[in-house]
Amino acid sequence: MEPIIFFDGECHFCQASVQFIIKRDSNGYFHFTSLQGEFGQRLLKKANANLSIDSLVLHENDQVYYKSTAALRICKHLNGFWKLLYPLILVPAPIRNLLYDFIARNRYKWFGKNDTCMLPNPKIRKRFLS
Repeated sequence: MEPIIFFDGECHFCQASVQFIIKRDSNGYFHFTSLQGEFGQRLLKKANANLSIDSLVLHENDQVYYKSTAALRICKHLNGFWKLLYPLILVPAPIRNLLYDFIARNRYKWFGKNDTCMLPNPKIRKRFLS
């Protein structure tokens, strides 16, 4: 199965993050689906992932990664200097996730919330799973 990023489809910051990843993933390595969608929930269940997770999730190589671990593993595949962030994976996850959790708790307040998911352009649409 291709690497899949599960994101909060209602969150402006999360949608902007998906756009950020798409622009820096010139090889089209990642595919995307919303955490809220029926399809995303089925995939998470199939991967034995936490279905109540309210965080970035990466399913890659039959493993499920959450929060900062998912973000750093994503950075590893992006173009540019973003790959240089991957060695932060050596920092214990509880420490890394302090910043991640702070941003996640405040993302709706700071960036807002959508009632609907974004509609990608036709070229990118094939990378979104539904």
